[in-house]
Amino acid sequence: MLDLAVGVVIGGAFTAIVNSLVKDIITPIIVAVTGNADLTGLSFKIGQADFTYGNFLQAVMNFLLIALVLFLMIKVVNKMKSKMPAEEPVEVEAEVPVVELYLKEIRDLMVNQSKKAE
Repeated sequence: MLDLAVGVVIGGAFTAIVNSLVKDIITPIIVAVTGNADLTGLSFKIGQADFTYGNFLQAVMNFLLIALVLFLMIKVVNKMKSKMPAEEPVEVEAEVPVVELYLKEIRDLMVNQSKKAE
């Protein structure tokens, strides 16, 4: 349960980092290449209704950029993990239950008694 709480807190902080990366680094690159990255002004009118589809396109673009950055970061982390040497599992000897020890002693006694009876 504590792991989940830590994950949520780190995820919240990580979201701010990714949003800043997209807003402050990736979006200016898109502006330099395309000349415009702000789609919020795009709209069309039908009768009295004004459809501002630019806001939706901007939200989709932000989502795709954030998803791409997260995907690439996860790929890098997984690649780094795979290069790390795997820890060898430590063998732990199973403790024999007391009941089993008693049963073995009883068996041995019965075997000895049957040999003496012969």
